[in-house]
Amino acid sequence: MTRPLPPLNALRAFEAAARLGSVTRAAEELHVTHGAVSRQVRALEEALGTPLFEREGRGLGLTSAGLRLRDAAGDAFNALQSTWAGLRRDALPSALVLGCPGSLLARWVIPRLERLGADLPTLKLHLSAQEGGFGPTLAGLDAALLLGEAPWPPGWDVRPLAPERIGPVLSPRHARHAALRTAPPAALLEEPLLRTASRPQAWPRWFRAQGLADAGLPPGTSFDHLTYLLEAAVAGLGVAIAPQELVQADLEGGRLVAPWGFIETGGQWALCSARGNDDPRLARLGDWLGRQLAG
Repeated sequence: MTRPLPPLNALRAFEAAARLGSVTRAAEELHVTHGAVSRQVRALEEALGTPLFEREGRGLGLTSAGLRLRDAAGDAFNALQSTWAGLRRDALPSALVLGCPGSLLARWVIPRLERLGADLPTLKLHLSAQEGGFGPTLAGLDAALLLGEAPWPPGWDVRPLAPERIGPVLSPRHARHAALRTAPPAALLEEPLLRTASRPQAWPRWFRAQGLADAGLPPGTSFDHLTYLLEAAVAGLGVAIAPQELVQADLEGGRLVAPWGFIETGGQWALCSARGNDDPRLARLGDWLGRQLAG
């Protein structure tokens, strides 16, 4: 006998929007677009046959059905998260479980695993790509390596490792590569700008740092994940903006160039753990990560 359940992807989007009180913040947590969350919520409402949200002035409120579903979904996800964390600990008793955004894992961590193994041979890692954001207790993880900025969740201990630096990059295959390599920053106001849905302020912040108005930036393609953004840049489809460390190999290999350099954003590379986690392996890993970022 089958169990009638709501569409689980839609339920996840609804729970995040209901818990955070904002579709935009839910999209940021889940690393998807605002439209993707809205579509999932609509699908859930259509499957249920009743609205779950209602407008309250300029904000978003829950209907009585939405309140009931929020509480039930929250309890279910919390219980599932806790059980999953326990199972992970039982299955990997000797491994330190490190969560990372997928693009950071693929572009920075994995290329350094051989060096990590040589420098810290007794440290066994289990790497977990996190595409749905990090929970307030980092459940299921011993630590998270990420790029972010304050305010941090109150239940986290945060060890800053290095300042985040971002800058525009483009490929030699870009149609205007030769002209742009010697052009001033203002020339980018006329170019298709590639961006990620999870970091909508990256381009405006960079333009303001150049002393340029960020209103009315030119349109460009948006991607859910930084990995896809950078593949589009390498293919010559536009100018991307990205953290320096995640494009360093492309710069050294000549697949991308960064004519305007990189600027600090105020954000940090950080190793985060749940408050009170005194695992001594975290200090060793943090020291090693800091040296890699400094070098």
